[in-house]
Amino acid sequence: MKDDTKLAAAGRPHHRPAHPVNPPVERASTYLFPTYDDYLEGAKSITYGRLGTPTHRALEEAVTALEGGFETRLAPSGLQACNAAILAFVATGDHILMTDAAYDPTRKFCEKFLKRFGVETTFYDPLASKEEVAALMRPNTKVVFAESPGSLTFEVQDLPMLAEAAHAGGAKLVADNTWSGGYYCKPIELGADVSIQAGTKYLAGHADCLIGTITSADEQTAKKIYYALLQLGSNVSADDAYLTLRGMRTLSTRLSRHQESTEELIKFFKKRDEIDRILHPALKSCPGHAIWKRDFSGASGLFGVVMKPAPLPALKAFFNALKLFGMGFSWGGFESLCLHVRPEQYRTATEWREEGHVLRIHAGLEDIDDLKADLERAFAAMHAALK
Repeated sequence: MKDDTKLAAAGRPHHRPAHPVNPPVERASTYLFPTYDDYLEGAKSITYGRLGTPTHRALEEAVTALEGGFETRLAPSGLQACNAAILAFVATGDHILMTDAAYDPTRKFCEKFLKRFGVETTFYDPLASKEEVAALMRPNTKVVFAESPGSLTFEVQDLPMLAEAAHAGGAKLVADNTWSGGYYCKPIELGADVSIQAGTKYLAGHADCLIGTITSADEQTAKKIYYALLQLGSNVSADDAYLTLRGMRTLSTRLSRHQESTEELIKFFKKRDEIDRILHPALKSCPGHAIWKRDFSGASGLFGVVMKPAPLPALKAFFNALKLFGMGFSWGGFESLCLHVRPEQYRTATEWREEGHVLRIHAGLEDIDDLKADLERAFAAMHAALK
C-alpha cells in the first residue's frame, strides 16, 4: 500500500457495522470494567486515560503505517519525544553521540540536564565519515542521535552509515524525522531504531496543537520507549491526537504545495543580490545533497538563506515590512514564516563561518506571487534603511 493510501485509510474505525470515517474524540480518565475478568485482562486493552484512548490508538496506528515501524507512542511535544527516546536507553555512566546540528533544546537536555545524572554527550560533525563516527564511539555509548536535515543549517546525514556504526558499538540510532513529515524519508527503513517527529509541524499541519511521535523499529525498542514515557507521566490530549490524525489525511497534498512554493522561492532568492547562499537539501550546493537524493523522495517547505552582511537596523526594517511571512517559532503549518536564527550559537564540534544573517524560512500555502511581493517589499524597506 502506498503512502497516500495509508494516510487516507490508517487509523479509521472498523469495529462496528456503521462507523464514522474518522474516529471520534474520546476524552476519558477512568474506564470501567464490566467484570473482574475484564479488569484482569485490562492491561491488553484500554485501561486508563493517561495510557491512551481509542483516539490515541488511531493516531499511533496511522503514524506507524507511515513510518514503517513496529509501534508508535505519543508525547505532548516534539521535544519530549526526543528527550524520552534518549532517556529510554541511557543511565548513569552512559554516553550519547549527538549531531552538532541537533535542535538546540535537545542539545541542552543532553549537555546540561543529563550531565547532572552522570550521562556524557559528545557532539559530532553531521557530515562526519564512517571512520570519524566510529572513532567517537565508546564502550558506554548507548545512543547515536541524528537529525536530518540538520536544524537551522540543513546538512543531510548518512543514516545507513550511522546505523551501522551505532549497531557495531551496541548503541541505538535515534533519528529526528520531522523535516520530511515521515513522508519523504523513512529512517527505520534506513536502519534507525527510532524515528521521531514533532507532529506539531507537518503531521498536524495547522499551527494549533502540540504533539510528538516516537516510532520504534522493533518490539524490544518499543517496550523501552513505552516504559520511559510511562515513568515520565506523559499524556497527550485526545483533542490533539484527533487534530493530528485529521491533519495527516491531507499531509501529502500539503507537502506537495509546500515543496512547489519552496522551489519558486529558491528561484526568487537566487536572483536577489542581498542573498549570499541558500540552504536547502535539494540544491547541489547543500552539504549532503547526494545523500538527500539517495534517501529522500522529496523536499518539504523549510529551508534557510544566508544574507550578505548587513547592519542590524536594515535587518529589522526587513522583518518589520513583512506582512505575509510571520515572525514566530515552530513551522509546518499553512502559514509562511521567516525567522532570524544564529547557528553559530549552537555549535561545538563544527564552526559556522558565515558572516551574514541567516533566515529560516517556511513556505506556507499562500499564493506564491503574494509571497514574492511580500519579500520584495521587505527588501525595499531594507534598502531604505541603509540610505
